[in-house]
Amino acid sequence: MPKIVDHDKQKQLVAEAALRLIQQAGLEQATVRNVAVEAGLSAGSLRHYFHSQVELYAFCMNIFVQRVEERVQAFRFEGAILHDLKRLLLHLMPMDEERTVEMEVWYSFNAKARIHPELRPLSEEMQASLHRVSEFVIQSLLDHKLAKPELNSELEAEKLYALVDGLAIHQFMQPGRLSAQRLEEILDQHLNMLCAQSREL
Repeated sequence: MPKIVDHDKQKQLVAEAALRLIQQAGLEQATVRNVAVEAGLSAGSLRHYFHSQVELYAFCMNIFVQRVEERVQAFRFEGAILHDLKRLLLHLMPMDEERTVEMEVWYSFNAKARIHPELRPLSEEMQASLHRVSEFVIQSLLDHKLAKPELNSELEAEKLYALVDGLAIHQFMQPGRLSAQRLEEILDQHLNMLCAQSREL
């Protein structure tokens, strides 16, 4: 009888192999051949799932997107709203090894997206997801009646998105230049500036 292949299980093996390679050596090393070797498969078997290197890059990136989304979705409000919103924003920054690896992969993938147009929709969706977090923060301030009455929610969401993205880049490019405490102070100050009254975070 022909061997029955569990394709979902095979893809999971490939996902785990790709993650190991990326974490060890970066996205550049996640080639079809290298991932196949890491997963204990032949390159021919892997090409059954990925017809090109670009498809493999997209698959790897989706793994990281899913991890970030799961972390954000698992976030729970525990107390003071401003403190919790600050914790949520800190989830988007390279504050530990896992998130630093994610950011490195993110930059590598965006470089690939500039070369391969078929990757751009995924890159744009990832950016949009990060922007939605900023929109959520601003809307939360409005819902809890903490925001200044004249606050322009659309503009402030863009400004917050730019601030968080910029801080994340600085933290990645110059690790240690800004301490975790200083990053929190910057976010504290910005969130307080959005509020009608200054509050303790």
